[in-house]
Amino acid sequence: MSKLAALRSSPRVLVGGALVGTLFAVALLAPWLAPHDPNAQDLIQVLLPPVWLPGGEAEYPFGTDNLGRCVLSRLLYGARVASYVAIVASFFAMLLGTALAVVAGYFRGWVDWVIGRVVDVWMSFPPVILALVLLLAFGAGVDRVVLGIVLVGWTRFCRVLRSEVLAIGRHDFVLAARLLGFGHLRIIVREILPNTFPLIVTLISLEMGIAVIVEAILSFTGVSVEADVPTWGVMIADGRVYLNENAAPLIFPALAIFLSVLGFNLLGDGLRRVLDPRMASRRSVLA
Repeated sequence: MSKLAALRSSPRVLVGGALVGTLFAVALLAPWLAPHDPNAQDLIQVLLPPVWLPGGEAEYPFGTDNLGRCVLSRLLYGARVASYVAIVASFFAMLLGTALAVVAGYFRGWVDWVIGRVVDVWMSFPPVILALVLLLAFGAGVDRVVLGIVLVGWTRFCRVLRSEVLAIGRHDFVLAARLLGFGHLRIIVREILPNTFPLIVTLISLEMGIAVIVEAILSFTGVSVEADVPTWGVMIADGRVYLNENAAPLIFPALAIFLSVLGFNLLGDGLRRVLDPRMASRRSVLA
């Protein structure tokens, strides 16, 4: 079975891809999908329930929050922040962590020892607390949130990929490339990195889900983005105060976070199962 056919027949890839694709599509089309300005207030229409509940209005399909802002519109625009942070933060965390992992796993020795100790020290700090401290130092803003997540998340890539690079470096094809006189850069680019690709795909998918959660936690605490930027964490923080009166402003962003993280995890796991030749051979043996 070809890789493309395997991807099409994988339930994890299909479900995860559908959830992630929906998130990105909603983020891209938010200005056209949102029925209202996400920051527009209507103090007459405060805490309206969703349209399918008694008292709901068709003008506000998911209801309104404590300031009369459209929950659906804020939810759609919140997807833009979540998608941007997930893509950009996980990409740069992957670049930094992969580069250090390859250097440590390939050259080994004192280089591996130094990078390993840096990772150990960095991972000794609670990640969310570290991100909060970094944001307090940098200030609020989406780009600063991305930087904070990158500085926290690169260690996950480095630690896992280092072990993979160490294992790949012992394979015969890498030893043969060294005997043929290939340079370090050529061996890394042509032999090491292609064999770590399935694991990188899995890690970056998981990191996207983690980035969504971290951004929501930071915005929930009020240190993430500017006050006029709608995010899912801000919606949860505002909605929890009025939970007994109207739960919609809290439930919908929490559900959006859950589905987004589920989609990233399913997609990453499905791609790993299809793209990793070791897992493919394992399935063929079991079959």
